[in-house]
Amino acid sequence: MRVVIDTNVFVGACMGVGASNAVVRACLEHRLVPLMGVALLTEFEATLSRDELFARSNLDAAERSILLDTFVSLCEWTRVYFLWRPNLKDESDNHLIELAVAGDADVVVTRNLRDLRGAELRFEPLRILSPEDFLKEL
Repeated sequence: MRVVIDTNVFVGACMGVGASNAVVRACLEHRLVPLMGVALLTEFEATLSRDELFARSNLDAAERSILLDTFVSLCEWTRVYFLWRPNLKDESDNHLIELAVAGDADVVVTRNLRDLRGAELRFEPLRILSPEDFLKEL
């Protein structure tokens, strides 16, 4: 199954949050094919460098970097050639849908359900699911 893992899910995994952790683990176990693109990788790196965000995390900066490197090494690099704009109310979320469409993903796994499900454009059969709902299907 081809998936786009939103930054908030990866951050949750770094924090040890159950469902997010399980989704990222499924990627690391080769049970899923995560997609990665320039915009998503940039967002991951910027977010993971914010030490104050991870004050209560079990992982320090070096461990987060190793996890990211390992995760990215398993991702299928996907180039986005076409921008579907305007689509989402929050412009900064459009890259997730564009990556999913470009990479023929089945699911975008995110905690930002409201914004991503509120898209003007629909791309069937792409689904937007929370980590918890996604795990029920996995």
